[in-house]
Amino acid sequence: MALTVYSTTWCGPCKRLKSQLAREGISFNEVDIERDPAAAEFVMSVNNGNQVVPTVVIETPGGRVVRTNPSAREVKELLEAA
Repeated sequence: MALTVYSTTWCGPCKRLKSQLAREGISFNEVDIERDPAAAEFVMSVNNGNQVVPTVVIETPGGRVVRTNPSAREVKELLEAA
């Protein structure tokens, strides 16, 4: 199972989510959409054409779960359910 957080360096909600996940001991891959055009395209594809961050993707054996601006609690619950 893999957790990816799409973010930017200046995004306050991104910083908050990443620090909360780290505090919970939840590891994740971080992708800066300003440095990765393909990542920016993906984020826009799942957010009605908008570059909304944080966008979180959880890859599970059963498929992909995508959430925009989730709480750390929601991410933790999704991981536990997967």
